[in-house]
Amino acid sequence: QKTSFHRCQTMDFKNGYAFFRLPREGVGGETLFANQLSQDELDDLCTKGATLTYGQVKRPAPSRFTPAFVAYDKKVLKFDAYFMEEVAISAEENYRIRQVGIYYYLEDDSMCIIEPKVKNSGLLQGKLMRRHRVPKNVHGDYYHWKDLNVGIDLTIYGRTYRLVNCDSFTKVFLESQGIVVNPPEELVSDPYTEQHRTPVQKRIVPTGPDPFRQFLAYDTKVLRFYAIWDDTNCAFGDHHPCIIHYFLADDTVEVREVHKRNDGRDPFPVLMRRQRLPKIFVDKNKNFPSCVLEITDHEVQEWFSPKDFAIGKTVTLLGRTFFIYDCDKFTQDFYREKYGITDFQPVDVNKKPLEKVAQVIPPYNGFGIPEDSLQNCLSLFPKPPRKDVIKMLENNLKVLRYQVALESPVPEDKNRRFILSYFLADDTISIYEPPVRNSGITGGKYLRRTKVTKPGSTPENPIYYEPSDFTIGSTIEVFGHRFIIIDADEYVLNYLERNAESFPAATVQSIREHFLPRKVVVETTSRWATKDGVVGFPKKDLDDLIVEVQKELKLQEPFNTRQFHEAFHHCDTEGSGFLDKTRFLTLCDRFNVPTSTILLKKV
Repeated sequence: QKTSFHRCQTMDFKNGYAFFRLPREGVGGETLFANQLSQDELDDLCTKGATLTYGQVKRPAPSRFTPAFVAYDKKVLKFDAYFMEEVAISAEENYRIRQVGIYYYLEDDSMCIIEPKVKNSGLLQGKLMRRHRVPKNVHGDYYHWKDLNVGIDLTIYGRTYRLVNCDSFTKVFLESQGIVVNPPEELVSDPYTEQHRTPVQKRIVPTGPDPFRQFLAYDTKVLRFYAIWDDTNCAFGDHHPCIIHYFLADDTVEVREVHKRNDGRDPFPVLMRRQRLPKIFVDKNKNFPSCVLEITDHEVQEWFSPKDFAIGKTVTLLGRTFFIYDCDKFTQDFYREKYGITDFQPVDVNKKPLEKVAQVIPPYNGFGIPEDSLQNCLSLFPKPPRKDVIKMLENNLKVLRYQVALESPVPEDKNRRFILSYFLADDTISIYEPPVRNSGITGGKYLRRTKVTKPGSTPENPIYYEPSDFTIGSTIEVFGHRFIIIDADEYVLNYLERNAESFPAATVQSIREHFLPRKVVVETTSRWATKDGVVGFPKKDLDDLIVEVQKELKLQEPFNTRQFHEAFHHCDTEGSGFLDKTRFLTLCDRFNVPTSTILLKKV
């Protein structure tokens, strides 16, 4: 009854060397005595017998113990069985026979039941019972392989299985354990399934004349024609591809419409149901109703027949005109044998591709930019034109500002000054007019931010202004208005010098020459203020003078410093940075700036 068979560890490492040591305890934790013999000595003692003349008689060593899970590993008893299942909702069958396989695993005394899957059976088949130990009764006993045999009824979870056969391994195993295996029984089949497997007996055709001879001779034989239904006479009509079926068994005709993917039509497969179609009607009497439920042979003089259908022929079926352009191989063979027709060349009904008309772009109407207006001609739902995102990120917040004067024959426009801003991110231009008091002209935004084309460019190939086109003294034409560049921001000079390789040398040189007098004035002023002995005015005294002038200005009423600076630049027409004493005093009087005699002399 031992359940533990683990052995003590006898191999170990010491100081990096492997060595063998004697076990400290026996198999399963048994106590070992100090004078116990080794296994080899025990084997020798077991095989020693009585001493005879010719030596000792050797006995075989006893067999070692093998656990059940090793001895019976992958050994399964398999029984063929069936059970009867009651069917209460069917009028055709009262019960159903279901064939299963019962598997008993010897290694752990577990069982499972599997039913072979039958395609389209409508039943939940496969593993009916998972693998586990199956209880035998309410006392806690489980089924054992000794309880299984052929020809017995086995009740598992309220369902009774009839064991009818087993495989060869099961039979040999049971007989080796002393169990007499019963003879196998026949596996019962489901009566409902067997009834449907029985072939239907064909009716014997009599040898004499039969009124249904045509039906028997041409059953399942259909002539197929490919036709086009021309419906262009109606509103929104089109050419509909159709298939005409002529059933030889009863001379009926069926028309089916061929639908293509995304053709925009409802997917009705049958255009005309299967029926006999009249070709020529009998002259109707005056009292005959114009609409009848059914048409009989008395009202029809001739019905449609196979001779009325041919490739390249137009037929009218119930008021619809069909043009036949092809047929299948069976139809060709039928007409070749019965009517002797050999020409079955199909008619090409594919529409010729329309010539692509070149798209004509209308002239630019002046609203918006040409790229934006062009999108209305390319698509029904216009999209905004693509922008150079990399350029916008690299030149974000980079603006070149120029001071421009309006070239106009009007005398009032000669003194007007504008600020032209060129945005490098998207090559757009905006113009702003600083407001001047008592000028009679309202300043503010003169041109919103937009792209401006050069004069002479076409709407199909517009050419826009670039930074290289802005030089001192150059003329810029903006929507019919001409502006002359007279000044620029210092940022323009710095930007052009940093990117001199991207601009013409003439543009950079023009800006440099414009800023040269200002640099001379700054350098001269710096030299006067930093070097003692040139004019005898130290830098400290100059700083004190500036502070004294600022204090004097704070005592007076506040004035517009921006307009004061603009007036100085306006009087300095040459851009030299110098003003004579007379102009200086005149500007001070205009803006009510105090001109103290002491401060004036110091300045």
